[in-house]
Amino acid sequence: MPPPHDSQRWVKTVALPKPSLGNNTADADRLEAVLKQALNASAVAMGLDVIQTLPERLREWNFRATAVLFKNGDGSGILVHLAAPDTREDFFGLAVDLGTTRVVLRIIDLRTGSHRGEVVFDNPQLAVGPDILARIHAVEAPGGLQRLNALIVEGINARLRTLCDQCRITPAAIHLVSIAGNTAMTHLLLNINPRWMIREPYIPPINRPGVRLAAAELGIGVHPDARALVFPNVGSYFGGDLIAGILYCNMDQQEETAILVDVGTNAEVVLGNRSWMMACAGAAGPALEGGVTRMGTTAAQGVIDRIAIDPITLSLDLHTIADQPPRGICGSGIIDLAAALFRAGMIDIRGKLQPERCGSRFSFDGGLGHLTIVPAERSAGGKALVVSQADLDSLIRSKAAMYTILETITASAGMAHHDLDAFYIAGTFGAYIDPRSAITIGMIPDLPLERYRSLGNSSLGGATRVLEDPDCFDRVNRIRDGITYLELNVNQDFMNRFSAARFLPHTDTARFPSVQVPVGGGRSV
Repeated sequence: MPPPHDSQRWVKTVALPKPSLGNNTADADRLEAVLKQALNASAVAMGLDVIQTLPERLREWNFRATAVLFKNGDGSGILVHLAAPDTREDFFGLAVDLGTTRVVLRIIDLRTGSHRGEVVFDNPQLAVGPDILARIHAVEAPGGLQRLNALIVEGINARLRTLCDQCRITPAAIHLVSIAGNTAMTHLLLNINPRWMIREPYIPPINRPGVRLAAAELGIGVHPDARALVFPNVGSYFGGDLIAGILYCNMDQQEETAILVDVGTNAEVVLGNRSWMMACAGAAGPALEGGVTRMGTTAAQGVIDRIAIDPITLSLDLHTIADQPPRGICGSGIIDLAAALFRAGMIDIRGKLQPERCGSRFSFDGGLGHLTIVPAERSAGGKALVVSQADLDSLIRSKAAMYTILETITASAGMAHHDLDAFYIAGTFGAYIDPRSAITIGMIPDLPLERYRSLGNSSLGGATRVLEDPDCFDRVNRIRDGITYLELNVNQDFMNRFSAARFLPHTDTARFPSVQVPVGGGRSV
């Protein structure tokens, strides 16, 4: 998405009317008046330290100055930093995608909107627990919250220093910080106990972290006066990362009705357009993210992300990320695998392995059928990569939950899937998924492929856009306030729809006209 015009940036060089006997406005009031106009804000606050040196600096600068500004949630602004009009100082922002598994930092030039560099690293909290639930339980231990908070803050600071070195800037040149993460990750960063999120009635301590936060309050090692925006949440299962995604794909500004799906710890979905938005979340995430099989993992080098099966020889054609020897399979690879097995008749409409079609790849172990995907001699770790019938059953449940979530939210809005103008898929999952495979197994609706749009890291994209364009700042709160949340746990129709979706592609095959259901050859029909 192109950066906005320079006039919309957070760094403003302004000229003040000079004082005179006919214009005896105080220096601070004079500066605030021009900054309010430049930022389109109702007021602009400035610290006492700025005011104490303001008279001398304004006269030295001939009543011109360069200001780094930020907004508060109430539409007012704040003067973060003041410099000479011809300053050669660097002014940067830091966008943070605060992921459960991975964290991404990106440095943005606040003058030009250009991206100076970014770094991706594993969330240090993985040492405590692989998922949100484990980490929230870890909070119960003495010092647990403080440990989790320290891990993420120290991890961000260590990687930020390295990134700044690579970009040849100092952390002190970073004046604005924008952070998007799910509700639990946001709480852990703020050192707020999230334990009540997982206990009925599942209420987080805070949904609006506020934007008056000093980065120093969070412990982030940037300029001492830097300010931070932590994206707000809608609830325990719909976090600021989804708000950032909506901002990034401009759903809140479009006439067309679209759906946005982000698959992570949960499958989080938002439906709507500029006039209205509905959202929900459900437990379809872990299996589709790569946790369905013993060889499942998140996307990384050597991980299988695409699979095809020759319809005649039934040989498997695998692709790994960075073309490295296979060491596991991610969500997109699992979906490709299931779709390819179904097309080849190696699994039936229930997702059950068909031994006569699987041939020598099929085996029994512990009373369960298994299918060898990569023999031991060809895998990176020297151990065969195998999918079991239990793994496939788990995938069927997850894909059924995903489709049911989509069906329930569209039906609640009085819509059918074919009414959707666009279908956005966010995150790493969206970057690798083949929509045709997901349609084949009945995970997503059978829409024309051009309606499916991969957003990549929309959480980072939304956090970045706030630093590129002050207008996006006001949109964040409008998006949050404009969302109606649909609670699936009390939706009676959900389980009925879920049962019907536990077949490939669905019990009602008319919903998937582009999918040819295999028949014959000993397969169930």
